[in-house]
Amino acid sequence: MTEQNETINLMMKHTSVRNFTEEKLSDETVKTLIEAGRAASNWKNFQSYSIIVVKSQEQKEAIFHYQPQKAIKNCSHYLVFVGDMNRAEKGVALNGGDFQPAGIESLLISSVDASVAAENVLLAAESLGYGGVMIGLIRDQSEEISDVLNLPNYTYPLFGIALGKPARLNDVKPRLPYEAVVFPEKYIEQSQEVIKEYDKVQDDYAGARRIGSTWSSRLVDQWGQAENPSSTENLKKKKLL
Repeated sequence: MTEQNETINLMMKHTSVRNFTEEKLSDETVKTLIEAGRAASNWKNFQSYSIIVVKSQEQKEAIFHYQPQKAIKNCSHYLVFVGDMNRAEKGVALNGGDFQPAGIESLLISSVDASVAAENVLLAAESLGYGGVMIGLIRDQSEEISDVLNLPNYTYPLFGIALGKPARLNDVKPRLPYEAVVFPEKYIEQSQEVIKEYDKVQDDYAGARRIGSTWSSRLVDQWGQAENPSSTENLKKKKLL
């Protein structure tokens, strides 16, 4: 018999929430959620990320101007997770070192650290009856969002989490088959049949909500064209590439 408990059941019921009631989270609750997030594992305890708590409607509107997703404007709090090597620069200088943050490794360290913490935050929110959605598209306006948030050198916006009290909950979205993602001992390359079958699963899930595209056709939108240059240009400006 498969072992399960309250925590696992909560995790298995996760669904993104984009529609919120007018109920606001208290500052104390938001701090608790963030502290739960910050308890997550991170690379060498360097904690190479920061979190900007956007509470005012004015600041939410400023972000919404560049990334018009209604969850940003209508949530209780919008948390922006920032890859942050700025503190590292000060620590290296304090110890007389030659700061060299530019490169893929630094970006992976800060991105993974922030992502692990963010998942903890969202899980903590769901455990208290709140919900949210992660929004990575703010990277498409990386420089503009950096200006709105006053991000200094060696920092860059990764994604945000819109948090609030769910106005409604969608059904849990089906994931790829376990065997298509989890392999024993070594990688097992999949055929296109796995993709075709998952397209059918996603179509059945979406039902009347279908928007004229399949799961795999949306892969073309993401990886069938040159990447949006916004993040790359901003990372160079922030001295991280």
